Amino acid sequence: MTESPARPWLVLAGLALGVTVTNGFARFAYGLLLPAMKSELDWNYAQAGWLNTANAMGYVVGAILTMILIRRVRPTHLYAFGLVTTTVALLVTGLVTALWWQTLWRVLAGVFGAMSFSTAGALAAQLFQNDARRNALAIAILFGSGGGLGIVLAGVSLPLLLGVQGYGAWPWGWVLIGGASLAFLPLGLWSATQLRAPRRADGAPPARLPVLRMLGELGGYACFGMGYIVYLTFLSAWMTEQQATPWVIAATWAVLGSCICVSPILWRPVLARHASGRPLAMILTGIALGSALPVLVPGSLAAVVSAMIFGLCVFMPPGAITSFLRQNLPAEGWGAAISFFTVVFAIAQTVGPYAAGLIGDMAGDIGISLLVAAGILLFGATLSLMQRPLDQG
Repeated sequence: MTESPARPWLVLAGLALGVTVTNGFARFAYGLLLPAMKSELDWNYAQAGWLNTANAMGYVVGAILTMILIRRVRPTHLYAFGLVTTTVALLVTGLVTALWWQTLWRVLAGVFGAMSFSTAGALAAQLFQNDARRNALAIAILFGSGGGLGIVLAGVSLPLLLGVQGYGAWPWGWVLIGGASLAFLPLGLWSATQLRAPRRADGAPPARLPVLRMLGELGGYACFGMGYIVYLTFLSAWMTEQQATPWVIAATWAVLGSCICVSPILWRPVLARHASGRPLAMILTGIALGSALPVLVPGSLAAVVSAMIFGLCVFMPPGAITSFLRQNLPAEGWGAAISFFTVVFAIAQTVGPYAAGLIGDMAGDIGISLLVAAGILLFGATLSLMQRPLDQG
């Protein structure tokens, strides 16, 4: 076990800003730009969904690379490298409008973002090691407030940029979030230097993960990856079809991001109390409800309420997984276990956007895809509920 840094909350803030870049910006800001890109580039829903599937495919590659490299390279170095390269990818995405260019940098943002994101949890797990409640809070803040801040910043700026400048200004949206990522780099990189996550001794065999005993948690996390991304990819497109104004879309995303930011306060006691799959099951149920609500109850008010419910839950599954692994595995196995879970999640995530786009094209209504995603999330909640603490066999 390593010692906690002298200024743990400041370190946590830097790690959270890293998640703002790799999650809030690199993975989810695209959903805000999608309506403009779809309109300006004359895409159908499948083509629009493809770019997030491409990002998810890159995420698979990055997660697998991390799982391999984590045995030889410190999580600190992987986190820092991923953060810098993700920032570069965001900055250059808007320079060329061609689909091949967009695909290339969405893939690379996925590769690099996965390296930073999947090691951030292992680093945050080193904070407050002798205080289970504070440790659970730190993990929840990392994934919740970090990504939530990115969604708030993108949510209040990108729809208004497009509303004022027109859909043709979408390339500047990428430059805008790339510039914000650049501003977050110094604190994010400093935080990485303050932590030294455990690494197995040279020559020691890699720790075996009890995969079969974690199937409930793995299955739930896979369903999360497949289902949650549909809402974040197509929410703005759905609201645009419902004639929502840029101000309403911005307000909805601001509510979504704000609720993500406060979600750690809601879920901290749950993560600290349970070493089973119950937290993940509860979280997935909330995400499913948030995904289905705007379709079942159309209207701006329902969209805002769905954003509240969805936001209070959507960034907590990584925290639930990290907390579950921390409570059930030895410290030297955390990095490899988190990377393995990230690979499973990443593979499942590749299915969601493109499949949802196909369903939306066939049905002529992207809302149907949101309902299908809600069903997948509820199935994942059922699987997670079956997960027991590992010490109970």
